[in-house]
Amino acid sequence: MTTNEKDCVCGEGKVPDKDGHCVMPQVTFQAFVMSLNTSVLYHLGEIPDPSGKRVVELDLARHGIDTLCLLEKKTKGNLDEEEERMLKDILCDVKLRFVKALKK
Repeated sequence: MTTNEKDCVCGEGKVPDKDGHCVMPQVTFQAFVMSLNTSVLYHLGEIPDPSGKRVVELDLARHGIDTLCLLEKKTKGNLDEEEERMLKDILCDVKLRFVKALKK
């Protein structure tokens, strides 16, 4: 670890780069899918906001799930095995959570 990394106190959402500067994380397919997943989980009330309050917004959760479904459809045949498995697993998980949220 460099001196810059030891001294760097990155704010929320940022990570130290190889020189220890605080930057946004690298944009990858996995990071993008995880961002959409986090959004769906937040709107399902699975993740609290910074104050600790949980908000359920099923329309917004459904929109996030629809976005993930669109992404799966449009990227079919263009993902590596790990990316495809991650997207499929996340979709299965959020769809089940959505159905459970509807029953509450």
